[in-house]
Amino acid sequence: MAAVATIWTIGHSTRPIDEFLCLLDEYRIETIVDVRRFPGSRKNPQYGNQALALTLAEHAIGYHWLEALGGRRGASADSLNTAWRNASFRGYADYMASPEFAQGLMQLLELASHARSAVMCAEAVWWRCHRSMIADALCVRGIAVVHILDARHEVIHPMTSPARIVRGRLSYATP
Repeated sequence: MAAVATIWTIGHSTRPIDEFLCLLDEYRIETIVDVRRFPGSRKNPQYGNQALALTLAEHAIGYHWLEALGGRRGASADSLNTAWRNASFRGYADYMASPEFAQGLMQLLELASHARSAVMCAEAVWWRCHRSMIADALCVRGIAVVHILDARHEVIHPMTSPARIVRGRLSYATP
C-alpha cells in the first residue's frame, strides 16, 4: 500500500447534487468513501447509495460504502470514553476500539492510497459528525485530514477537544 498523505471529508447535507459534484471537482476528489451506516436518504434521494454511485460514476468518481466506519453506534454502560458528553459520540468512541473499526480504517487507507479520497457522511459540518472522530484516528497515524466546507472554505483537522494521545494511541477517556 502506498503512503497516504491527505484524506478529505465532506458532508452532503441538503446540497443540490450539482453543487456537490462541483465541490468534488474543485478539490479534485477521485473517490467518495461513504461512512453512513445506513446509506440512504428519504429527504435527499440523490444521496441514496445506488443513485449516488451512478451519478459519481457518470463523472468518473469512484464510490465505496464502508459500513465498518458508519456512525450511529450505541454507548456501553461502562464506557471509558467519558470525555465525550454526547452519547452518540461516546458510542462511536467505544466502537472505535473494535476490530471492525480497525479493519474499516485499513480499507479506507487502502482506497486512499490509490485515489484522492473524501470520507462522506450526511452531516454538513464535520464537528457535529463522526467524521471528526475518524479524522482523529487518521491524524494519530500521521495522515493529514482536510474538511471541505464549500468551494472557498476548508479546515485542516484539529484534534477534537476530548481527544488525547496516550502512549501513542487515541483516547477519549477523561484525564
